[in-house]
Amino acid sequence: MTKNKALLWRALAVLFAVTLIAASCGDDEDAEVTAPSETAAPATGDDEPADTTTTAADVVDDTQDGDLLDTVLARGELNCGVSGSAVAFSETQPDGSQTGFDADYCRAVAAALFGDAEAVVFTPLTAAERFTAVQTGEVDVLMRNTTWTQSRDTEVGMDFGPTTYYDGQQLMAREGDGFSGASQVVDIAGAVVCTNAGTTTEQNIADAADAAGIDINLTTFEDFDQVTENFINGACDVITTDGSALVGRKANQQPAGENWVIFPATPISKEPLGPTYGQNQSRFADVVNWTVYATVIADEKGITSGNVADMAANPPDAEAARLLGAADDEQQSNMGLAPDAFYQVIAQVGNYDEIYARHLNPVGLTREGSANAGWLDGGLIYAPPAR
Repeated sequence: MTKNKALLWRALAVLFAVTLIAASCGDDEDAEVTAPSETAAPATGDDEPADTTTTAADVVDDTQDGDLLDTVLARGELNCGVSGSAVAFSETQPDGSQTGFDADYCRAVAAALFGDAEAVVFTPLTAAERFTAVQTGEVDVLMRNTTWTQSRDTEVGMDFGPTTYYDGQQLMAREGDGFSGASQVVDIAGAVVCTNAGTTTEQNIADAADAAGIDINLTTFEDFDQVTENFINGACDVITTDGSALVGRKANQQPAGENWVIFPATPISKEPLGPTYGQNQSRFADVVNWTVYATVIADEKGITSGNVADMAANPPDAEAARLLGAADDEQQSNMGLAPDAFYQVIAQVGNYDEIYARHLNPVGLTREGSANAGWLDGGLIYAPPAR
C-alpha cells in the first residue's frame, strides 16, 4: 500500500468514528424506509442494554476559535441546526423553509442578535451528525430535540440552555391489537418493538423490559421515519420514542380505520429538550439562554406579539421595562445586543405560549396539566428575573 493510500484509509477511519455520536431519544430523522440496522439484531429484555458509556468516538475536538458571539454578529446571520423531520418541532417544507417549535426558537435567537428573525440559515442534521456540526462550526447552535444528559454535558463537549420542552419516552401500538392508553410495559411481552438505533430510547426500553421481567423482540432502524413506516406496514407491533414525537406521528400518519394508542400514562424516562451549543462560549450562551427566558417572562406577564408595542410604551412593571428595552439601563447592551433585542424577539416571533400554541397545539400537545405549563400553573417552565 502506498503512503497516500494509507493516509486516505486513516482519514476515512477517523471520519467514520466521528459520525458515531450518541443520538437523542425520540429524534425524528429524514430518510427512506430501509431494512433494520445490522447492529440492531432483535434482542430481548433479558439481554444487556446497549453500552451507555461515552467512548472516544463520541467526543469531537472543538475547532471554533475566538469568541463565537463576535463571529456570529460579524457574519450577520445565525447558523442553526434542526432535525427537519420532527413533526411540529422542525419540518422541512417543499420550498426548503423550516416550520415548527424548534425552528421558531432559531428565529427568536436571530431576532435578538440582528433584529431580524429571518437572519438564520437552517441546517437539517441527523442525530449522528449534530454534535460534530456544532464542534466544527458548521452550526452555531442546535434547536433539535436533543436530550440533556450527563455524558453529553461533559465528555461529548456540549453545553445546554434552558429546557424548552419537557418530554418523556412512551410507547405506541394499535388498539386493534389489544392495547389501550391504560396499557403498561408488561403488556408488550413477546412483541416486536421498534425504535431508533444507538439512542437513549433503545437503552431505555431494554431497561424497562428487564425491570418488568419480560422478553421483547427489539428491532432498531436508523431514523424514526423508517420506524413509523415499518409500524404502518405491520412489521412492528409497538414503537417507542419521546411522547411528543408519537403524538405528532399519530396526528399525521395514522391510517384511516385504525386507532393508535400511546402508553404508559407516566413516561418511562425524562427527556429535557432545549438549545445545545459548544462549551466555553459563555457570551453566546447568554444570548441563547436569555432569548428563551425572555419568551417565558413575556408569557408570564401577558406580553404578546400583538401588544408588545403598547407594553413597551406603558410597561406593566420594572422588569417588563428592562426586558423590552424601555428602561434607561444597559441590560441588553452589556450582552452585546441592541437595547430592544428582546422586544424584537416578542414582536417578530412571540412569547413562549404563542410559539407553543402555534406549532404544538394543532397536533394535540397542550400545556395544561403538563410539565410544560408555566410555574404559576403547576408546570416547570420558569425563568430567572430580568434585572
